[in-house]
Amino acid sequence: MSGNNLPELRPELREADAAGVAEAAARLARGEPVALPTETVYGLAARADSAEAVAAIYRAKGRPDFNPLIVHVPGLPEAESLARFDDRARQLAAAFWPGPLTLVLPLREAAGVASAVTAGLPTIALRCPAHPVMRAVLAACDFPLAAPSANRSGGVSPTTAAHVAASLAGRIGLVLDGGPTRAGLESTIVALRDSGWSLLRPGPITVAQIAELIGPPLPESARGIEAPGQLASHYAPGKPVRLDAQEAAPDEFLIGFGPVAGAVSLSPTGNLAEAAARLYDCLHQAAASPLPRAAVAPVPDEGIGAAINDRLRRAGA
Repeated sequence: MSGNNLPELRPELREADAAGVAEAAARLARGEPVALPTETVYGLAARADSAEAVAAIYRAKGRPDFNPLIVHVPGLPEAESLARFDDRARQLAAAFWPGPLTLVLPLREAAGVASAVTAGLPTIALRCPAHPVMRAVLAACDFPLAAPSANRSGGVSPTTAAHVAASLAGRIGLVLDGGPTRAGLESTIVALRDSGWSLLRPGPITVAQIAELIGPPLPESARGIEAPGQLASHYAPGKPVRLDAQEAAPDEFLIGFGPVAGAVSLSPTGNLAEAAARLYDCLHQAAASPLPRAAVAPVPDEGIGAAINDRLRRAGA
């Protein structure tokens, strides 16, 4: 047995059918972490009301304890039991939940989540996921789930069950295989302030979509780590990454986009949605390449392209 009381084995990959969902819910109830598919990336879930269960996430990921976790809930009533919602928060939830939007809101005093979930902050990050497997597991649990991406901290996020099994071998016991994720990028994270709102992490929901509902964001300011994915170096394939590359050097694995061909391509047609869905799989292939360096073709910094470039800059940091 390992120090985190989990078998020293590759995690069991199970089909995400009714039996698999029931097994995942039983393990989660016992305080074990379980990897589950969401519409963004695979998450490493554990019950958010147990300090021991949350600690198992940190041990499996090797995650810094100053980085808060996103809590996943089945709907707005469960979210409102954990955080204080105002009209803006309810408007965003009505527009984008279930879906890839995380709201950072004031934590209720009686929320009952483990302090490690919020990293000691007076706020909590909440999301209502859309993936049917994650929703089925949430429905089978009578507690919220903290669920960061199911990979070792700082590494490339997983968009398939195989990515999870490779990254967390010997660290977790179960992965529910729901196939490749659809969005391929982690959720957009928004913090609601007294004086407006801030974008903490770009994602599938764009600034323009949010601004259309609640007005433009506040100017960027340095506030420290408030949400996942804000570390300067993150999503890294374990080798240097050169951005805006038009061609590969002899020692580089090139990830192409549009007219720039590569060993693999984010999207040969230049489709940003396809590029987002394929981003992490391409970075996994770059990590597995024998070439010592990686390079990525230019990606337009518009719409979801801004989120793709955010991940690429952190991968290359």
